[in-house]
Amino acid sequence: MTPRGRTNQLLYQAELLLGMPEGDDEHAPARRMAREEGALALLGLALDAALRELTEHAALAHHDWRELLGAQGENVAELHRLRELREDPQSWLGHLCAQLDALESAEGVARREADASLIAIADRRPLGDDLSAGIQAFKAELARLRETSFEW
Repeated sequence: MTPRGRTNQLLYQAELLLGMPEGDDEHAPARRMAREEGALALLGLALDAALRELTEHAALAHHDWRELLGAQGENVAELHRLRELREDPQSWLGHLCAQLDALESAEGVARREADASLIAIADRRPLGDDLSAGIQAFKAELARLRETSFEW
């Protein structure tokens, strides 16, 4: 499989997980949380795969997103663009990286939905919705970066 094919495969698999039905039994919340965290883990792998793909021309030894998108990362145009996005907490990449960090914490990132008798936080979207929106933004940015990377 090509690096581009692997990136596409991981994004597709994350979308598949998010699109799976939850069901309505007592295990539905646990299945939703598993789907969300599984999709997020796949997005982390997709980010690494995308970085591998976009930096093929630079022949980098490592492709971990934390390393490449950190302050000391390689000086590659595509990485510079992604670093700018990561530094913006409102961007899809800033949000994704924060979620990936939370995924590795003891608390995880998926949450049980609040009891219907409690007041819900109005601006809080379900994690699955955030991830779906992030995938679409990821794919759009990836298309732009692939174009510039292809020029090399």
